[in-house]
Amino acid sequence: MADLFSDHAPPPPARSPAPPRTDAPLADRLRPRTLHEVVGQDHLTGPDGAIGRMVAAGRLSSMILWGPPGTGKTTIARLLADAVEMRFESVSAVFSGVGDLKKAFAEADRAAEAGQRTLLFVDEIHRFNRAQQDGFLPFVERGTVTLVGATTENPSFALNAALLSRAQVLILQRLGSAALEELLRRAEGLEGPLPLTMPAREALVASADGDGRFLLNQAETLYNAKLAEPLDPAGLGAFLQRRVAVYDKDREGHYNLISALHKAVRGSDPQAALYYLARMLTAGEEPRFLARRLIRMAVEDIGLADPQALVQCLAAKDAYEFLGSPEGELALVQACLYLAAAPKSNAGYVAMKEAWKCARETGSLMPPANILNAPTKLMKDIGYGAGYRYDHDSADGFSGDNYWPDELPSQSFYRPTDRGFEREIAQRLERWDRMRSAG
Repeated sequence: MADLFSDHAPPPPARSPAPPRTDAPLADRLRPRTLHEVVGQDHLTGPDGAIGRMVAAGRLSSMILWGPPGTGKTTIARLLADAVEMRFESVSAVFSGVGDLKKAFAEADRAAEAGQRTLLFVDEIHRFNRAQQDGFLPFVERGTVTLVGATTENPSFALNAALLSRAQVLILQRLGSAALEELLRRAEGLEGPLPLTMPAREALVASADGDGRFLLNQAETLYNAKLAEPLDPAGLGAFLQRRVAVYDKDREGHYNLISALHKAVRGSDPQAALYYLARMLTAGEEPRFLARRLIRMAVEDIGLADPQALVQCLAAKDAYEFLGSPEGELALVQACLYLAAAPKSNAGYVAMKEAWKCARETGSLMPPANILNAPTKLMKDIGYGAGYRYDHDSADGFSGDNYWPDELPSQSFYRPTDRGFEREIAQRLERWDRMRSAG
């Protein structure tokens, strides 16, 4: 019989986890025992999904499971190992270090020598640094382990490109109301009816924000309370804690929401813009950051189509600084609504980029002599200021003079739209162009 403590003895084969104790948390007692019991991820686990196809073939490729909390990433990884009869090894990037990884890889090597394949599940894989992530590569490449990483962060930003090139990214969806309702039905199959009215039940599902684990924990709290009468929505709100929206101010949720806000403003949808502004403010976003972004929207997407847009945003910034939260947030709301409802133009933004490009490409061209100042006799003698026409002396306050370097033809960077105040600007420019041509 092989010595279990020998360096050459293979680790024992993985076994399916034992049924949870009767006093285990409700979420553990309801943890799926097969992939078919996983809710809300049929696009992956169904017969036509990536995971379903791999299981049917009996071969797994390395993968990254990316999704919000409470959507089944850990459960799917464990069930995958059972489905294709692989050893299941689990490490957490929060609690594990290099020593734990070396031990896991060594055991996987010994298992491979004994003909056993290993699924290495790495929870919160994005928390490993770049060097630690690189450490996975040789073991993944030679098939020592099939890596299944779980992350709530966008893999494009959180994981090494080399690691991503060797693993398929599978996206788990936030659980919808139907999936969350199914979890409640399963809970009621164990514990009996929830002490809630139907409107309160709907409020409980909504409060979970797509997190199945959170929903079951809340349901367990209700069961443990042994309530005499069902709660209505108001009673439920007073009894249970409010779920805080998932939002990391320095991570992808932050950038997704500010992108949505900006595009809703640009798309002239005040209702959607207000929704995303509310999402960010109620999640704890810094109001000054939003004030800065609103100012940017005013000059990038509205510009001279409505010159008051920038004034409104600067006034909102000043009002917030004067009032603070929460009173000052109303000023941000007003600015946001003004921007979304304003006529749109990016003509100034486009003009800026074209003018900057022209300036870089043309270098240090001298302005035409007629518009140069001539404070000395020498400068006058060589023609500085010669022929300059003072515009205010002209009948229309317009001389039609040339202001471009001799080596550079007249350019047209700014092309106003026919929307808002820019319509009037466009008419002025057209009139001045006609006057130049006639002169």
